[in-house]
Amino acid sequence: MPLFPRKPKYTIVKIAKKRDIPEDLWTRCVDCNELIYNKKLDENMRVCPKCNYHFSLGARARIALLMDEGSFKEMDAQMESLDPLTFAGPKTYKEKIKKDQELTKLKEAVVTGEGAINGIPVVLGVTDSRFIMGSMGSVVGEKLTRAIEHATKKHLPLIIVSGSGGGARMYEGLYSLMQMAKTSAALCRHDRAGCVFISILTNPTMAGIMASFASLGDIIMAEPKALIGFTGPRVIEQTIRQKLPPGFQKSEFLLTHGLIDMIVPRKTMKETLSRLLSYF
Repeated sequence: MPLFPRKPKYTIVKIAKKRDIPEDLWTRCVDCNELIYNKKLDENMRVCPKCNYHFSLGARARIALLMDEGSFKEMDAQMESLDPLTFAGPKTYKEKIKKDQELTKLKEAVVTGEGAINGIPVVLGVTDSRFIMGSMGSVVGEKLTRAIEHATKKHLPLIIVSGSGGGARMYEGLYSLMQMAKTSAALCRHDRAGCVFISILTNPTMAGIMASFASLGDIIMAEPKALIGFTGPRVIEQTIRQKLPPGFQKSEFLLTHGLIDMIVPRKTMKETLSRLLSYF
């Protein structure tokens, strides 16, 4: 037997079983590519702490952010879309609605109601981009029109927070397109009554919504880096066969060119609204 036994070539190590890590703990910022802990992102109002990119915010979260606690009373909460064209594709219109109702816990893509901002009574409407991209069908148009008319009747300030990448909801054809005229006409009556309308644009606000009520505010404000316009930049470049300027259709570009009045970070949105409303 050798005096110095050879060491084994391989060492057997017991490896502990890796604990399962939930997949929803982190979010990667689409703007700066930073990996953000979801709890930290939520605590920061879903704003990237590195680059200030504003992630989309659901309607309920937006209401909680802007309204005084316990003051918001929802209107027309049970209204749901029908399927007037019996739309059929890879998925039917009814299937899309049902899926997004389950996802968002909303009946439709907009929540409207009356509440208060730092004690100032207002009527608020908020679209939710998670529900068929926040697009405007008959119910969205009707709920917004009723909210506008309620604000006019009670002579209250009106605030609408828009976030729609879908514009008019083409599953409903002309029924959807008519909502552009209906909401705009209601806002005209609101203006003639001497009432104020503040429009808040978030990422993205596009197409039929931008071409109707979203662009008609007495004051139009936007969150930073929000995409705002009628048609997306890629479609425009393909149509005109020209390269668009850097930052085209972003809030900062539109502020420089006079389409919006101010850019307001999410953290200071409520205080800014309160200050503006106090002027009126």
